[in-house]
Amino acid sequence: MAKPYDLSKPLVALEHDRTLVCVIEMSGRAWLAAATVPGVERRPLQKLPVSPPRLLEQLERWRREAERAGQMITRTVVAYESGRDGFWLARLLQGHGIEAYVIHASSVAVSREQRRAKTDRLDTAMLMRALLGWLRSEPGHCRMVAIPTVAQEDARRPGREREALVAERTRLTNTIKAELALWGIQGFKPGLRKAADRLDALRTADGESLPAHTRAKLRRLLERRRLASEQIAAIETDTAQAIQRDPTGANALVLLLAKIKGIGLETAQMLVQEILTRNLRDRRAVARYAGLTGTPDESGSRRRDKGIGKAGNPRVRCSMIQLAWRFLLFQPDAALVRWYRERTTGAKGGARKMLIVALARKLLITLWSYAANGVIPDGVVLKTA
Repeated sequence: MAKPYDLSKPLVALEHDRTLVCVIEMSGRAWLAAATVPGVERRPLQKLPVSPPRLLEQLERWRREAERAGQMITRTVVAYESGRDGFWLARLLQGHGIEAYVIHASSVAVSREQRRAKTDRLDTAMLMRALLGWLRSEPGHCRMVAIPTVAQEDARRPGREREALVAERTRLTNTIKAELALWGIQGFKPGLRKAADRLDALRTADGESLPAHTRAKLRRLLERRRLASEQIAAIETDTAQAIQRDPTGANALVLLLAKIKGIGLETAQMLVQEILTRNLRDRRAVARYAGLTGTPDESGSRRRDKGIGKAGNPRVRCSMIQLAWRFLLFQPDAALVRWYRERTTGAKGGARKMLIVALARKLLITLWSYAANGVIPDGVVLKTA
C-alpha cells in the first residue's frame, strides 16, 4: 500500500534549466522576492509592494528573461516562510498554476553565532538555499507545511476561538479573585449568575464595604466574563447543530470519537480538525506532530533525554495530556490504563507525570488508528445511547 504524500520531498525531480524558483520574504509593508532564473547568472532581487498582481507580473517578467536567454520555463516554484500571513498567498498562486510551498519557519537551519547579521536580503538567500536543497530531495534542508483549503482552515476557527475565550474567562476569574484578595475577601464565586448583585454585600477584612472604584472595576470584569461565557456557549451550540445537520465527512469522525466515554464533543472536534484529518504518514508522524516524542541528547559517552520535543501542535499536545488524565477516571479497564497503572504503582509524582505523557502519546496513536479503521481499542467503553 502506497504511503500518503507527507511533503518530506518533492514529487517532481528538479530540472534546473526549466524551473524558475522564487522565494519571498514577507512583511506588512513590502515583499522582498529573490529568484533563480535559468540562463541568468545573477540572482535577481526585487522589492515589491504587498500586491499579488505585482508579484505575478514580476514572475512573468523573470520567465520572459529566461526565454530571452534561451531557456524554456516549464515549472515555476514559489515559497515563503509560514507566519502571520497564513496560506492565502499560496492558494492564490496555486490558482494561477504556480507551484507554491510554505516553509516551516523553525525547520530552516540558521547560524549559531551570538550576534549574527539578519536582514531581509540575507533571509531570502537562506530561504533560497533551503528551498533548492529540498527541491533536489536532499534531506535536512527544510520542511514544508501542508496548505489547507479554505474550508479546512475555516473549520478550525470555532475550536480555536473557543480555546481563546476559555483562556480569557479563566484570566478574568483569576483577576477578580486577586482583586478581592487585596481586601481580605475569599470565597467569592464569579461564575454565579447574580455575582454582580452580591458585590454590594461584600465586606473587607475591616468590616467595610468595597471602595467605589474597586466595585466599578469588578462589575466591568464580571460583565466581560459573562460575555465570554455567552460566546463560549454560542460556539458550542453552533458546533453541535452543524454536526447534526451534516453528520458526514469530518463530522462523522467527530461523532465516532465522541462515542468514547470521557471524550466530549469539543475535544473530539479539536482532534479531528487539528490532527486526525491531516495526511500523516504513520504513527511516528502522528506523535511527532503533537510534540509528544522524546528529544535525545547524545555526545560521546553521554546519554540522556531532554524530555518531549514540544515542537508540534500545542493545542493537540495540551489536550491529549488533559485527556490522558481523564482517561484514567472514565476508562479504568482500558488496556492503556492498565499499562499505566502497572508502571506507576508505588511510584512518586515525578514518575507519574512522565508516564502520563507516554500515555498521552499512546492514546493519541490509538485514537488515530480508531478513526482510520473504526476498531474499538481494547477495554475502551463506549457511551450508552
